[in-house]
Amino acid sequence: MPELTEFFGIPQPWGPILIYSIMGAASLVMLVRFYLEARLWWKVGRPERRWDHPFRRIWKVVEVAIAQVRVLSQRYPGIMHVALAWSFFVFFAATTLSAINGHIFRFIKGEIYLIFKLTLDVFTLVFLVGAGMAAYRRFIQRPPRLTLAPKFTFSLVLLTFIVLNGWVVESLRLAIQRPPWAWWTPMGWSLAQLWLATGASDLTLLNWHLYAHTVHWAVVAFFLVTLPVGTMLHVLTSPFNVFFSRLDRPVGALPPLPMNNGSEPIFADRVNHLTWKQLLDGDTCTECGRCQDACPAHSSGTPLSPKKVILAVRDAFHEERAAILAGRPEARALVGDRITDEMLWSCTTCGACVAECPVLIEHVDTIVAMRRYLVNEGRVDEMLQSALDNLGRYGNSFGQSERMRARWALALEPKIKDARREPVEYLWFVGDYASYNPLLAEITRKTAEVFQRAGLDFGILYESERNAGNDARRAGEEGLFELLVEKNSMAFAKASFKAIVTTDPHSYNTLKNEYPPEALDGRPVLHYTELLDQLITSGRLTFSQKLGQTVTYQDPCFLGRYNGVYDAPRRVLEAAGCRVVEMPRNREHSFCCGAGGGRIWMQEGEVHERPSENRVREAAGLDGVRSLVVACPKDVAMFKDAVKTTSLEKRLAVTDLIEVVHAAL
Repeated sequence: MPELTEFFGIPQPWGPILIYSIMGAASLVMLVRFYLEARLWWKVGRPERRWDHPFRRIWKVVEVAIAQVRVLSQRYPGIMHVALAWSFFVFFAATTLSAINGHIFRFIKGEIYLIFKLTLDVFTLVFLVGAGMAAYRRFIQRPPRLTLAPKFTFSLVLLTFIVLNGWVVESLRLAIQRPPWAWWTPMGWSLAQLWLATGASDLTLLNWHLYAHTVHWAVVAFFLVTLPVGTMLHVLTSPFNVFFSRLDRPVGALPPLPMNNGSEPIFADRVNHLTWKQLLDGDTCTECGRCQDACPAHSSGTPLSPKKVILAVRDAFHEERAAILAGRPEARALVGDRITDEMLWSCTTCGACVAECPVLIEHVDTIVAMRRYLVNEGRVDEMLQSALDNLGRYGNSFGQSERMRARWALALEPKIKDARREPVEYLWFVGDYASYNPLLAEITRKTAEVFQRAGLDFGILYESERNAGNDARRAGEEGLFELLVEKNSMAFAKASFKAIVTTDPHSYNTLKNEYPPEALDGRPVLHYTELLDQLITSGRLTFSQKLGQTVTYQDPCFLGRYNGVYDAPRRVLEAAGCRVVEMPRNREHSFCCGAGGGRIWMQEGEVHERPSENRVREAAGLDGVRSLVVACPKDVAMFKDAVKTTSLEKRLAVTDLIEVVHAAL
């Protein structure tokens, strides 16, 4: 009878050599096909430096692509994907180790060998559980965010066949050899009993094993050859996308407007005006739809889906790259044709899509790059254009005189210091909404009173302050942003202070992350919740009473998701005697109010529910909660309006955190 290690009658070592030669050739074809695809990112896209900090990048690949920490942020799909991914990590490692152990030198033996076999058996079951979960999710649950169903079916069936066939191969081997340790592979042993129960001879079982083994390697070779052009391409692109994710700038900082030869601006209206990393984003998208589910604009019924924007980039890249490389103009524009103006203007730039993406796609950077093109072309909402004009002319979006900026402070005693004329420890950058919006005047005065009660040495810039420019930049008006930075930097240079504090998370983000280092000269930027937390911890701010209120807290996008400030506001509320009940979507998963990215200056259009209305309903649904505490002037405006339009005024109060602190003093 032929030996089990033969390959259709071909004895050792030629059978294994033939198998590994075929697999080596398939792997080589896969790598060549992937290289031919990948090199086009650099050929078509603009250059971008993403090679710094190699060790940090490698660690990020380990954390995100291998450990799958992002995927696990959602329980069911996370467990499903980890089961599938980790099974194949184990199978790949086991195949490599088995080849070395069987044909180079034997190092897996004894108890280690038994544990090795048991591990493989366990992960066979883990994969089948993951595949079952995937099939149930795709074809029974069918969440709307998922796409690629037909192609996904083929990939899932192919992968499941490979694993099942591997199980069959192992079980036939056990049925033939009948080793005493067979029960260490319970799944293989169980199926082996079925083969033995058929009464088949050893020669028949051997032939079955050889045929199953051949089919197994043939299907694996087919999978490898088609991997760079199939639905599983993200298996190859995801580690690259994670490795090349941005490390050179903070999360809250946008890249500058690119310039051609240092003089001509480059606007992202076409595929070849995007960077190679943005093209890689398109080829990395798994179409899981997490970004879409997290997007406040999509949930409110606007045309925007972050997933569709990235997929439009991918499709345009694949359709137009041959013409671009041949020097011919593209057949279709990217902006206005494949991606409509309305889609781009719907974005609040809240960053929820980026925070949710399991492969670190940078949706917001791409959307803002396209907005810059729209602004340059004058394709701008009338209300937004009016706000931008006001910012350029008056330094505020309200179109009011700069002399009116500190009108809210006239009734305060003692008068707030003028940081341009006398040195202060803290420069309070008040911001437009806190300065000009009548709804917020009392809150702004209470902020000053709290600072005074704490003995804080602070001042303001009065009429010299301008809008910080965060939202103008995210609306695509890069030139206006630079003008505002210049004006504020000049005002900072004339003032004497040790740190900046602001009540506006939008101002906080851009001052901290986007202003040139020389403008701040190493001085820190604090949100007022951070400063209050420090004052309470140091004992400089004490409360005369505990409020005993049950509240929930809204994490502002530009404070939380962009800058990681989550705990300080909660500690302040607890110090004031409040019990904080978290909304289901909190911290990095917080839901945007809908004001960011210049949306507060734009027409709403046709929506079935505004993001702010969605959010106040969520807050109002919490047991015992009667107050939604916010830490952003725009949140106050958006949510106070939302409780009116949802008829929740008697059920839920919208309160700025400073009002809670003021009441507890």
